[in-house]
Amino acid sequence: MIGAGPRVLVLADSRSFHTERYVAELRRQGCEVLVASLEEGAMPHHALRRRGLVRVLHYPLSATEVSALIDSFHPDVVNPHFASGYGFLAALAVRRQRCPILLHLWGSDIMIAPRKSVFHRRKTRVALESADLVVGDSDYLLSEAGKIGEVRQRRTIVWGIEREALHYRRETISLERPLRILVPRPHEAVYNNAFIVKALAGPVNEGQVELTFPEFGHLVGRFKSSASGLTGSRVKFYPKMSRPDYLRFAAEHDVYLSAALSDSSPASLLEAMALGLIPVVGDIPGVREWITPDSGYLFDLDSQRSLYEVVAQLGGGDDDHTLMREYNLERITRKAIFEDNIADTIGIMRELMSGGTA
Repeated sequence: MIGAGPRVLVLADSRSFHTERYVAELRRQGCEVLVASLEEGAMPHHALRRRGLVRVLHYPLSATEVSALIDSFHPDVVNPHFASGYGFLAALAVRRQRCPILLHLWGSDIMIAPRKSVFHRRKTRVALESADLVVGDSDYLLSEAGKIGEVRQRRTIVWGIEREALHYRRETISLERPLRILVPRPHEAVYNNAFIVKALAGPVNEGQVELTFPEFGHLVGRFKSSASGLTGSRVKFYPKMSRPDYLRFAAEHDVYLSAALSDSSPASLLEAMALGLIPVVGDIPGVREWITPDSGYLFDLDSQRSLYEVVAQLGGGDDDHTLMREYNLERITRKAIFEDNIADTIGIMRELMSGGTA
């Protein structure tokens, strides 16, 4: 423990690895943290009661319970994660208490959820306008949030990678066949994994490319069936792993690949850059803050040929991308070390406690 820090009420999905990781680091840096969640994750948390049969109403109907938690726990800061759910809940629960709200955006709560209905957009707007400060992992995400509701104060802070995880990075890399490509995004519609197999089925079948995907996600069964029809059993899968095991596993690959249709600054991309993988990413606004010609490759998400040509260029060239890998490491070390960014977040909390601006 680094020292006495703020008392923080975190409202978030207790099943999420991001929640576990975030809360553990807050505590390591001296914060006293209470997690309250409507989801039934394994991490210790206060289980909010689900009221009613309609899931979308569970959040507003928990406002009285969260108000009671604020009265008993006396947090210095209420810290909801995900605007249209816990951010909206915090806005309702804090109305009668003097307690600042630090709202963390997770990307899809701004890029996807508000488009579901007028009700979702209104909830997101209420959450944004009730927050004393909003944290997002990219300037683009915060700009989009500002189109939904007025944001009083904002700060860009990425999730990043733990400093000790840099030890898993390979110092040298040689791009040989088969080119080992890691696609670490789970099988959900937004991550568009089927596009990748369709674009690269030829090189996979010819033994030029080795594609590895996670073995989890709501659409994994459908994906496996589709991939089998295109490549037989050549596509590989990996199970859920501990974080150290995953980072060691990821570092064994040559290329990080994502065809996500919506993204901000994905943690998996920053991890891959830190570990020395060559980034190949679908061209959407949320990733352009990290991917330039100096740091990786962008491809057209409307063109399978575009992805194929990038991969063919990588597999057929002699460039080991040493300069790109060194550039990415320097940038990650400067801007995306997880412990440093949590320390910055705690600094924001202290300023909110004192009534200052961040």
